[in-house]
Amino acid sequence: MDLVNKLMDILFAPLAILALLFFLPPYLFFKYLLSTLSSIFSEDVAGKVVLITGASSGIGEHLAYEYAARGARLALVARRESRLRSVAALAEEMGSPDAIIIPGDVTELQDCQSFVNATVKHFGRLDHLVANAGVTSTTMFDDISNITNLAPVMDINFWGSVYGSYFAIPHLKRSKGKIIVIASCASWLPAPRMSFYNASKAALVSMYETLRIELGPEIGITIVTPGLIKSEMTGGKFLNQLGQLAVDEEIRDVQINVMPLESTRECAKAIVKGACRGEKYLTEPAWYRAVFFWKVFCPEVMEWLNRLFLIPGPGRSERDTISKKIVDLFTWMKELWI
Repeated sequence: MDLVNKLMDILFAPLAILALLFFLPPYLFFKYLLSTLSSIFSEDVAGKVVLITGASSGIGEHLAYEYAARGARLALVARRESRLRSVAALAEEMGSPDAIIIPGDVTELQDCQSFVNATVKHFGRLDHLVANAGVTSTTMFDDISNITNLAPVMDINFWGSVYGSYFAIPHLKRSKGKIIVIASCASWLPAPRMSFYNASKAALVSMYETLRIELGPEIGITIVTPGLIKSEMTGGKFLNQLGQLAVDEEIRDVQINVMPLESTRECAKAIVKGACRGEKYLTEPAWYRAVFFWKVFCPEVMEWLNRLFLIPGPGRSERDTISKKIVDLFTWMKELWI
């Protein structure tokens, strides 16, 4: 078997590239044709039931508004009940025939079962599950004093999506429904200080790619990898090394510097549009796709750029980075874009 693998090492790569050269043109034409047809015959979600986790703010909140504008009935889940009530009320004003709120914690298995069951009990069905709840962490791995403090990142970002999907799948099979999972560009473009966040989002992508294979055509799965979107996270609300949610604008400036943030509304519109068209993957803003190719073909360059801009020099403060200096120098650009 070792000999076979040695031969494969020599022959497989050139043969695969040659096959790709022949396969790629008709494949891209087919994809273009399919995309055109999907645009024409996009799913009408009017009257359908959509369950959204993490719906009290950010992308989740605006997803609720976008689905509402299309006439969907909504089940909104988050821990902040008062915020949920405000979102539900506005969603109904924007066109949702019925928007219910279900306070719950996606890290609790029982809560996830309860909010799925409550949705189906109220509406009689479930058509879209939007697994959106998430949290960001920002701390250097070496600086963590108690590693268990960062466990909530995986609990919320990964298990919070998986638990809900587990209980929703039987209902989605009956309705030929969809799962829309909000991952992140960080799943393939990791940034320093965000190791747990990056890992949780990479796990999400791998998990739902596997589920797509297992479930086949029974349930559509759209994996969303947003870039920098205006939200509480990009506003500096992070889980610190003590496991506490806190706003740290200085670290926000280090991590995001003067990169342009897309509005939450535009991101939500693109996500719902992509889900209704049956897109398997969606990256928003779309220009991040070009960065993906740099990551694939020039990973060392991307690592070097991350270290250059986001890691301080020896003996310097963690916040004394080139990215932070750029923010301080071009404050006007920060105000314009962010």
